[in-house]
Amino acid sequence: METALRSAVVVNPVKVPDLDELRRTITEALAAAGWPEPMWLETTVEDPGSGQAAQAARDGAEVVFACGGDGTVMACVSALAGTDVALAVLPAGTGNLLAANLGLSGDLATGIEVVLQGGRRRIDVGCVGEQSFAVMAGMGFDAKMLDATNDTAKKHVGWLAYVAGAVQHLRDRPMRVTISLDGGPAFTRRPRTVIVGNVGRLQGGMRLLPDAQPDDGKLDVAVLSPRNLRHWLALAWGVLRRTGSVARMETFTASTVEIRSNRSQPRQLDGDLIDPGKELLVSVRPQALLLCVPQPADDADLAHDADAVSRDADEIREATSA
Repeated sequence: METALRSAVVVNPVKVPDLDELRRTITEALAAAGWPEPMWLETTVEDPGSGQAAQAARDGAEVVFACGGDGTVMACVSALAGTDVALAVLPAGTGNLLAANLGLSGDLATGIEVVLQGGRRRIDVGCVGEQSFAVMAGMGFDAKMLDATNDTAKKHVGWLAYVAGAVQHLRDRPMRVTISLDGGPAFTRRPRTVIVGNVGRLQGGMRLLPDAQPDDGKLDVAVLSPRNLRHWLALAWGVLRRTGSVARMETFTASTVEIRSNRSQPRQLDGDLIDPGKELLVSVRPQALLLCVPQPADDADLAHDADAVSRDADEIREATSA
């Protein structure tokens, strides 16, 4: 077990149906490991977590638990990047792209066990303006899909709800964009979406960018250009099979990525919508975020052996259900 550390919980009360139960579970699990009671900070409409995480760091927290949806996690990433305070993800809400890439489901005990086992890893973060992301940014179809996905459906069927949102936009016209990598010459494409990733898993565990490394100082870029339903099916099958190159998908790596469109496009960071815009300018901050990860902490796959951590969390489940 990790030595006792001061911690804080940044929680989105809208995404957590039973705050009292959450507080009891976390407090009892940490106390059993010899940790002091954590600070508790709730997000607000005006501040989805960045201010609370920054306050926790100022008040001496060494670990910040982010408990909420993608917006809560992204806000904590933005606040803690560049510090020595570790971010721990406790899945809640309806998204949690970073949790998916850590191999975490909605099981609270497993998220706590990851922290207590002491796996820590410095990973890169992507930056768009003043905001940071740990997983991926996107412009086009992926953001449209998020916007079209029903919150009620997400609560009932999880990531499968995104399929319904995707179907609504399969026949939308492509974008016209220019892309520049690392300040090089711009090239033109007519894609349906452009995704800039630090790690590669989508909702449901699908690995869109299997070669993405979370700490190599590079971002992986996927340009998806299907033209019809047959192309979409071929692309999806290629991503699932992953036997080589994927039809209708180009990939690149770069430290800076500039994507510009002739018209305003929907955009997202780590599964959370941001304001539409004509450009998506992304840079990387190498190894800026200290993240709590399943052991072994240096595995290329952040989710390596997450199932073993889940089994180890049985003691927490039993203690908190008594």
